[in-house]
Amino acid sequence: MDKSSRLSGFYKLSLAERIDLLEQMADLTDEEASALSGTHGLAAAQAEHMIENVVGVFGLPLGIATNFVVNGRDVLVPMAIEEPSVVAGASLAALLVREGGGFEASSDPPLMIGQIQVLDVKDLPLARSDLLAARERILTLANAQDPVIVKLGGGARDLEVRVVEDSPVGAMLVVHLVYDTRDAMGANAVNTALEAVAPLVAEICGGRTLLRILSNLADRRLARARCRLPAGSLAHGDFGGEQVARSIVEAWALATVDPYRAATHNKGIMNGIDAVVIATGNDWRAIEAGAHAYAARAGSYTSLSNWELDGSGHLVGTLELPMAVGIVGGATRSHATARAAVKLLGVRTASELAQVIVAVGLAQNLAALRALTSEGIQQGHMKLHARQVAMAAGAQGEMIDRVVQGMLEAKIVRADKAEDILKQLTVRS
Repeated sequence: MDKSSRLSGFYKLSLAERIDLLEQMADLTDEEASALSGTHGLAAAQAEHMIENVVGVFGLPLGIATNFVVNGRDVLVPMAIEEPSVVAGASLAALLVREGGGFEASSDPPLMIGQIQVLDVKDLPLARSDLLAARERILTLANAQDPVIVKLGGGARDLEVRVVEDSPVGAMLVVHLVYDTRDAMGANAVNTALEAVAPLVAEICGGRTLLRILSNLADRRLARARCRLPAGSLAHGDFGGEQVARSIVEAWALATVDPYRAATHNKGIMNGIDAVVIATGNDWRAIEAGAHAYAARAGSYTSLSNWELDGSGHLVGTLELPMAVGIVGGATRSHATARAAVKLLGVRTASELAQVIVAVGLAQNLAALRALTSEGIQQGHMKLHARQVAMAAGAQGEMIDRVVQGMLEAKIVRADKAEDILKQLTVRS
């Protein structure tokens, strides 16, 4: 059947109908479809082997963002998130960008940095020189720890040594082991290599090694996305396309100079990114840490994205940030829903996954800026948020929609209003 991500009316289908459609489109097995639906996802017995002191599992809504085209390929994007309007916003933005040819995305080789802190070094410049002279010896030892990843083309690539002249505890060396992790996120491989080479590092420089840990500022492993769309496609309601496009650029400009706005601007980007990272079983905390550190790399916190109008008046958006994700190892393999999500995405490498994720982040940014600069973020968001408020008030089944309608008509979306409406409806019935 048609593999297009342009699924008009997908939101109108029942949950079962959506799962059936995805099963056909992505050639999912019954077990994989069940995992996506939550029928047979992560069981408590499995969770008990993943973390400590397990008492159960915690669910998140899993939605599908439609309309995405990334590097010419249609992609259905699984997103695990509790916040209303995120999946809808990403899908809408992807539809707008689709008219301009979709997203172009690229990513760097999967190079991670492992750090070794070296203290009590008597002669820092000499120790640095000695370590660099022993580069091949150290890399060889690091690669001996994981012959499988080396056979796949990965492993230790380089050694860098930084001299920190001053810190709260005095001077020190920081050794960077640059490591190609292939299709894994790579924390375990890098940390294992660091533990193995730390005694040798201490021996060579005559110091004391302390921290031996991966850095989550993966600035050698960047992913980037770009989109270009005619300003006219942004028109809606009483807002002209050129007006919206210009306003998007003006709103973005505030995020480049004001950290208070940049924090919220980037949070909107991460709404989309985190949701895909979680759905695929990757470490969203590491991605968050790397993204915000990267946003402050020049000494002040600023926007991760860039928006401008080109010579033809088209709106052009770009996004670049560290993207250390994997498709092998960890929860990506042990969690049935994560495995099904990766299969649904149709990605074959960690780099492809990173490219899709950064495209979703750019789409989410476009959706938020478009809403903020036209009808306002609350109008669309509150319509979707009203369902959560109705459910929290105790509404069930068809009563949810009736309570939502009552709040929207009253233009009051609050828990107390939902409770009042529910009581009235219950009395009438």
